[in-house]
Amino acid sequence: MNAEGIFLAKLCSQMADNKKAHDPVILDLRKVGGPADFFLIVSGDNEPHLKAIAAEIERGVEEEGGRKTYRTSGNSASQWIILDYGDVLVHVMHTARRSFYRLENLWGDAERIRI
Repeated sequence: MNAEGIFLAKLCSQMADNKKAHDPVILDLRKVGGPADFFLIVSGDNEPHLKAIAAEIERGVEEEGGRKTYRTSGNSASQWIILDYGDVLVHVMHTARRSFYRLENLWGDAERIRI
């Protein structure tokens, strides 16, 4: 059991909630395979909102969880920011982009973790 990964995904969700991120979903990818053990997917309304959510997650995880991102992909202008913590990938997406890509459906066999 990857208790550290679940803890980190929930911590990221809490940090995103600090900036009023919408519709958080944690997917457990361990049984279905994927690029990480867990995905956290959250939405924002506009570019400044996405940037604020991502920055709050990075700040909070470093201060409270003692971890830094390995890398960050995308930016607020692309309307999709990915924070890579190794075992957890955080997807901060514009609401419209999230609706278009529907990651939750692409990984529909993954178990959802209660937040």
